Amino acid sequence: MNLQEMIFLFVGGLGIFLFGIKYMGDGLQKSAGDKLRDILDRFTTNPFMGVLAGAVVTILIQSSSGTTVLVIGLVNAGFMTLRQAIGVIMGANIGTTVTAFIIGIDIKAYALPILALGTFLIFFFKNKKVNYIGQTVFGFGALFYGLELMGEGMKPLRSLESFQELTVSMSEIPLLGVAIGTIFTVVVQSSSATIGILQQLYAEGAISNLDAVLPVLFGDNIGTTVTAAIAAIGASIAAKRAAAVHVLFNLLGATVFLILLIPFTSLIEWISSGLMLEPKMQIAFAHGIFNLTNVIIQFPFIALLALLVTKIIPGKDSIIDYKPRHLDPIFIQQSPSVAVAQAKEESIHMGEIAIKGLQESKLFLNNN
Repeated sequence: MNLQEMIFLFVGGLGIFLFGIKYMGDGLQKSAGDKLRDILDRFTTNPFMGVLAGAVVTILIQSSSGTTVLVIGLVNAGFMTLRQAIGVIMGANIGTTVTAFIIGIDIKAYALPILALGTFLIFFFKNKKVNYIGQTVFGFGALFYGLELMGEGMKPLRSLESFQELTVSMSEIPLLGVAIGTIFTVVVQSSSATIGILQQLYAEGAISNLDAVLPVLFGDNIGTTVTAAIAAIGASIAAKRAAAVHVLFNLLGATVFLILLIPFTSLIEWISSGLMLEPKMQIAFAHGIFNLTNVIIQFPFIALLALLVTKIIPGKDSIIDYKPRHLDPIFIQQSPSVAVAQAKEESIHMGEIAIKGLQESKLFLNNN
C-alpha cells in the first residue's frame, strides 16, 4: 500500500466515522424529542442529579462537547446556575465513555448490513419515529465502517520505523502523548474520534505499549474543552465561568492521572488479564475508569471549583432587564426542542416587561 492510499483510507474513514457519530446523535436526539429539555429542566436540582443528567444527555447526543456547549448556552440564558452546570459537565465526561465501549464491541464485519438496514428504515417508511431510528442505525453502521477504513489505512504504520520511534518516545515522555492527544482532538473537534483512532492503532499493534496509549487518552480530554471555550466567547460572565470549569476539571484530572500513570497502567493491565479484554475494550475500560474516577475525586469540591472560577473570572453579570434573557443561537444548533422551550420562556419574560411598563406609566400619570 502506497502513502496516497494510506492517507485516502484514513481521511475517508475518519470522515465517515465523524459523520456516523453526528448522524447517530441526531437520530437519538430526534427520537428523544422534548425528553432532552425535560432532563435538563427536572434533573439538575442538585449536583448529583446534574451528573446523571449530563451523562444521559451526552449518551443521547453522542457528544460531550455538544452537552457542554448546550450547558454554557443555558447558563448564559439564566436557565441554569453555575453549580448545576458543573454537575452536568462532570456527567458529560462520563457519558462520552459510552462511545468507546460501543467501538470496543467488534462488529465491523456487520457494518455494511447495518448501513443497509438504516437506509431501508429512512427511505421506505413515512413514520418519522421509524425514520429517526433509521438515522440512528445508519449512523451506528457508518461509525463502524469508518473505523474499518481507518484501520486499513493505519495497518502499514506497524512497519514504519519513525512511527515506532514515536511510540517509544511517548512511553518515555508521557507529556508528548498528552500533547498529541490534545492537538488531534482540537483539530478533529471530536474526543470520540481520537479515542476510536487510538483503539484502532492499539488493536492493529501499531502502538503496543499501554503506557504510550494512556497519555494520549488524557490529552484527548484536555482537547475536548476547546469547543466549550470557543462557545463562551462573547457570552455572559456566568457562561465563561462554566467553560472555565470544564477546562479546569479536565486539566486537573489529566494532571492527577499523569502523576499516577504507572499504577494506573498496572490497574488496566490487571483488569484486562482478569476479564480477558480485547485491545479496543482495554482502551474503553481505561477511558471509563479515568473519567469516572475523575468525577468521584472532584465531585465533593464542586463548591470549591465554583469559587475558584469566580476568582479567576471576577465581576458581576449586568443583566439589563429589557434585553432577551433566554435566547441563544447555540440552542438551535444543539437542540431545537430546548430552543422552543427557551422561546416560550422569553415570551413570558416579554410579558413581564410589558406589565412593568404599564405599571410605570400609571405611576407617571398619577404623580409625574
